[in-house]
Amino acid sequence: MSEFNTPISSPRRALLELAPLELDCMNTLWPMGQGTVREIRDSLATRRPRAYTTIMTIMDRLARKGIVERRKVGRAYIYRPNLSAEDARSHALGQVIENFFGGSRDALIAQLNGEAPRARAAAAAVGSDGDGAEGLVAAKRRDDSR
Repeated sequence: MSEFNTPISSPRRALLELAPLELDCMNTLWPMGQGTVREIRDSLATRRPRAYTTIMTIMDRLARKGIVERRKVGRAYIYRPNLSAEDARSHALGQVIENFFGGSRDALIAQLNGEAPRARAAAAAVGSDGDGAEGLVAAKRRDDSR
């Protein structure tokens, strides 16, 4: 068998459900492109040493979640990410914007700039179209009138 297995579930759906060690394994695998459990464990060992069987279990979970594909070569599996690190970051950031800022990128930027009260007001003021600019203007006007 030389082809990678088809993922069981959508990698995008499961992405935000990654445990810290799963994310560490993905952050190790992305620059490698593909790798075996031993290669991932050896690369991860400098900052987070773990037993071979622990990394094997984590990679199996990631395969079942559809985050990675795997193919058997000899006695080992070779794992390959199902989406790029950039796609994963974009998806995760989109989920944060949607879930914490009402879909408003402007509210996220305001939060990052230390304007948290305005960011919360803007997120609350955002309409269903996701345009955060109007919400920020309204929040700014409310803040200025106080």
